[in-house]
Amino acid sequence: MLKKDLRLIYSERRENLTSQFISDSSLLIANRLLQLPIWNYSYYHLFLSITEKKEVDTSYIMSILQGKDKNILLPKMVDDQNLINYLLTDSTPIKKNRWNIPEPVDGIEVPPEKIDVVFIPLMAFDQKGHRVGYGKGFYDVLLNKCRPDVVKVGLSFFRAEEKIEDLEPHDIPLNFCVTPDRIYSF
Repeated sequence: MLKKDLRLIYSERRENLTSQFISDSSLLIANRLLQLPIWNYSYYHLFLSITEKKEVDTSYIMSILQGKDKNILLPKMVDDQNLINYLLTDSTPIKKNRWNIPEPVDGIEVPPEKIDVVFIPLMAFDQKGHRVGYGKGFYDVLLNKCRPDVVKVGLSFFRAEEKIEDLEPHDIPLNFCVTPDRIYSF
């Protein structure tokens, strides 16, 4: 299936999700993450959920990371395609930007080369670990700046599609995708 078609289908599927489903499924995803071999690292990039887009609620993952005393890096959009990473501290101010994306206002910037694990928002993914985001390329750009061994973990309410047809050379596949029902390993 084509990326543009998947974006439409999954936008509609998300629109029909209840807040109870989102909460319950997000907790299941967070608990399933504990089974992954990713907990010996130090720096974790974690997106803050856009509630209006009914994304996976990452607050449960943040609690796990804080409980394990990990360095949490939050993204901030700086232009049409780039994200910068700020270290989450007790005094990090968070504010929604013009697209309702919660992000740090400022703070201690951490270069992408330091990131060990990236939790990635997505619309859909396929059985080979390719993903479809919102189409702006923020995570493609970020992942290209990270070390080649960075662990890429997608989070999804839905199961894998058979195949994304229109992959591009800059598309970087996931290492894992975690859903409420299972862990996909690629």
